[in-house]
Order: sequence, then C-alpha cells, then structure tokens
Amino acid sequence: MRSFDVDFLSMGQAANLYFQNVKPEKTTEPNKKVVSFQDVLNAKVEQEVKFSKHANQRLENRNIELSKDQLERLNQGVGQARTKQIQESLVMMDNLAFIVNVKNNTVVTAMEQGESGQVFTNIDGAVIV
Repeated sequence: MRSFDVDFLSMGQAANLYFQNVKPEKTTEPNKKVVSFQDVLNAKVEQEVKFSKHANQRLENRNIELSKDQLERLNQGVGQARTKQIQESLVMMDNLAFIVNVKNNTVVTAMEQGESGQVFTNIDGAVIV
C-alpha cells in the first residue's frame, strides 16, 4: 500500500487520488428491464382469481353464472383483502358469497344469499363489494 504525505481538502480529493484506476461496476445489464416493486404488486393484485373444483361444482349446482362485471368486482375484492393481509376472506357481492384463499388467489367455495344455515368459518376477514 502506498502512503502519501498530502493534505486533502475533501473526501472527493482523497477518493480521486486513491481510486484513480477503479471503475464503477455496472449494476444492471444494458437490455435488462428493471422491475419496480409497484409493478410487481400491481401484477399480483390484478391477477384473476381461480376457482377450485369444489367452487366450480357449487356454482354449477346452484346455476350461478358470473358476469364479466361481477368477476371484475370479485377480483377487486380479493385485491382489497390482499392489501389488508387477509389470508382467508369472505367476499360478498350482490346476493353471492365467496370464500377465497387470498394467498393462492383461489375461490374455495361459493353460495347464494338466502341459503339456510350459512356459517362462515376459518376466515380472518370479509370484503363487501
């Protein structure tokens, strides 16, 4: 290591003297797109829900058909549950109720309002859309 008998006026001067031949490393590849946290979050929130086999059977047995608007509202409700860190959510919309596993973005079961004996268990939040 070299020693210098020089008085520096600033850290910049010292850095220039000691690191003359050091070039900064590139942190990203030239053609690689940098993805922001907000982009990742938006992609996760905007992801459409899936329906489990059980939920599909429930919808079919009860002749429940979701319109495009209802499906969009269901996705928004799941997104709201996700922002509140809900794991298992009851999403209520119109006269329909859905139990959704938010982490897996999956509707576990579905039912219509007015069915007798409606008890919702193993949920940690509810969203009404």
